[in-house]
Amino acid sequence: MTIDLPVVFAVLMGVAVLAYVVLDGYDLGVGMLLPAASPREQNVMVSSIGPFWDANETWLVLGVGLLLVAFPSAHGIVLGALYLPVVVMLIGLMLRGVAFEFRVKAEGWHRELWNGLFWFGSFLASLAQGLMLGYYITGFAPGFGTFLFALVVAGGLCGGYVLLGATWLIIRTEGDLQRKAVGWTRWGLLWIALGVALVSIGTPLASETVRMKWFDFPRTLGLMLLPAASAAAWLWVWTLTGRMKRGETTSEWKPFAGAVAIYALAFLGLAYSVFPYVVLDRMTIWEAAAHPSALKVMLIGALIVLPFIIGYTVFAYRVFSGKASEKLYD
Repeated sequence: MTIDLPVVFAVLMGVAVLAYVVLDGYDLGVGMLLPAASPREQNVMVSSIGPFWDANETWLVLGVGLLLVAFPSAHGIVLGALYLPVVVMLIGLMLRGVAFEFRVKAEGWHRELWNGLFWFGSFLASLAQGLMLGYYITGFAPGFGTFLFALVVAGGLCGGYVLLGATWLIIRTEGDLQRKAVGWTRWGLLWIALGVALVSIGTPLASETVRMKWFDFPRTLGLMLLPAASAAAWLWVWTLTGRMKRGETTSEWKPFAGAVAIYALAFLGLAYSVFPYVVLDRMTIWEAAAHPSALKVMLIGALIVLPFIIGYTVFAYRVFSGKASEKLYD
């Protein structure tokens, strides 16, 4: 049986991007929520992501690395078109990394300053990623209208990260902070609904190919199960947080699982929309792929590295499970 290596690498790259969005998404969301909390609550929030946030970014490196080595032609087009958002994202990630380390050692107004920079770095990185997504799904079309669309999509992605961060805090915190997190979750649900709706509308409008994939009825009628499942997951999280607001007991992990399900389903829909293109309507994965001999060597390397990344991730989350402590870094 012949293995279609470009498809294999496209799947691996998609898994890496989805893992990054979910894992680093929640700690970016926690960073953006810092100004809404008290100083003591801020310490708990930072402690809740402290053991994980640095390792979460490994998935971003893996995804970009796979794009570079497996699809070099597309790498030049994508990163060339997204040069400025990528630079902004890297500045945001570096800023929040520095702020994270310095806020632990700072006192008084210095800690407030670094908290503010941690928030700003988280927001900047999230906004840049949303802009990248907005430009990508429009095929990097020029014009002010594309920029406005990308900006609104960026706002939706920031809200989606807030949703992930808030549901993570429901798991990792308790008391007043957990009750606040429930409220933040419902606010994030509204924003992610906006973001998913815009991407769902914008992608078919940007590409006739995508439009035919989704709206060639009755052949594509079965695909409607995907948005229906997304809506069901959204309603599930909304119902769960409504019960928690009323003081009813429910599993703390369920809202986070529902938020992850929303992201996974939305990602599957986007992947179906753009496949087999790595640059929408311009370059397929087979046209952009490296030579088969190079792909075989890189696949061996990926299969060696991936178990280590997954194993370390599972180990870290197992060791640092439970409620976050305010004194973790004291």
